Amino acid sequence: MNFETKPLSAGLYFVATPIGAARDITLRGLDILASADLIAAEDTRTARKLMEIHGVPLNGRKVVAFHDHSGDEATGRFVTAIAGGESVVYVSEAGTPLVADPGYELGRAVIAAGLPVISAPGPSAVLAALTVSGLATDRFAFAGFLPASKQQRETEIATLRDVPFTLVFYESPKRVAEMLVNLRDVLGAEREAVVCRELTKKFEEVVRGSLADLAEQFATRPIKGEIVVLVSRKGAVEVAEQDVDAALKEAMKTMRVKDAATVVAGALGLPRRQVYQVALGLKDAE
Repeated sequence: MNFETKPLSAGLYFVATPIGAARDITLRGLDILASADLIAAEDTRTARKLMEIHGVPLNGRKVVAFHDHSGDEATGRFVTAIAGGESVVYVSEAGTPLVADPGYELGRAVIAAGLPVISAPGPSAVLAALTVSGLATDRFAFAGFLPASKQQRETEIATLRDVPFTLVFYESPKRVAEMLVNLRDVLGAEREAVVCRELTKKFEEVVRGSLADLAEQFATRPIKGEIVVLVSRKGAVEVAEQDVDAALKEAMKTMRVKDAATVVAGALGLPRRQVYQVALGLKDAE
């Protein structure tokens, strides 16, 4: 693998790492890993293995553990290092730092000190799951992991019931069956949903269906691996073309095309971009 080794300016570099396939890391991410003065990692073994796979030498540099329980002292050491002119790269075990992974407090501390924070974007289970889900992606809400207890989990799901976005969750394979039952009971049995398992890995699986179907399918089967669950926005059901046209024509009597498309898309639970294209067609036909 080709990468560049060159001095980096002082700052905190958040580098996204593969969620499965090791070759998904970006060339820029490898450049930063090869060049940074100090490497911080949620899991040092995973970070070292990734660097070994791609032939990135340490050359005497340290790989330091940093996670949610590292505390203010560890954070302060990184801030001091950056203030002293060093470049620090941070990688989570997999995916993009801060997205249901550590890094938030570190980033806040570096920003508060008036020092640079730089992102090297790349793999993310949220975006990978949205891409293959078949659900609307123009607006989505990432809710991370739901609470472990049934009552708290159902309470939090209830707060998301009327959110007009595709909902995205992470879940443990041990709890996904129970979670699907909770989603079904609170959001409705017919709500469209998708379970993504082991994305980009050898046993990748994407299962689509209603919440009722998925709750039944996953009730007894053994589940392993990383799980992303997606649920369609409220009201995302089949809508007749003539109903969309009629709603747009009525809305466009008093609204601009963009505003009419936004209102109708929200009311019918359809992707705004799709409705906007229909609205433009109606406008041109006038």
